[in-house]
Order: sequence, then structure tokens, then C-alpha cells
Amino acid sequence: MKSKYIPFLLLITVLLMICFYTELPAQCAMCSLNAENSATNGNTQGRGLNDGILFLLAIPYLIAVGVGILWYTKYRKKQTKQISPFESK
Repeated sequence: MKSKYIPFLLLITVLLMICFYTELPAQCAMCSLNAENSATNGNTQGRGLNDGILFLLAIPYLIAVGVGILWYTKYRKKQTKQISPFESK
């Protein structure tokens, strides 16, 4: 695939995502019912449920960032070349 097609494919993908947007429930029926009931009764179970969801959401991003940092540092070490001022050409 040539690089000149990448912006076009990105635009088509974004337009398709906008056209076919649907609102989906983020939790199963039992979890959403539990969260709604705990919020109305003043319990902290809903807060714990939301904290758990955020924790599960953060772990893949942290792993991806770690892999990206490792890849970037290894790539930078290969690209940098030490030039000594005492070397003759």
C-alpha cells in the first residue's frame, strides 16, 4: 500500500465511524442495575465498580506505553552514532 492512500483511508474510516455510530451500554444489565441502585441508596459499590472499570481500562494503555518507550529507546540507540573528536577521517 502506498503512503499517498493512507490519509484517504483514514478519512473514509472516520466517516464510516461517524455514519454508523450507535450508543451501546458500557456495562452488563446486572452491573448497571447494581450501580444505579447503589447510587440511589448512598452505597459505595457503584464507586468501586467504576474504579474497577478504570483500572481494567488503564492496564492495556500502560503496557502499550511501556512497549513504546522500550522500542523508542532501542531505536534511538541504533540511530545515534558516537563520533570521537580524535578520530581521523
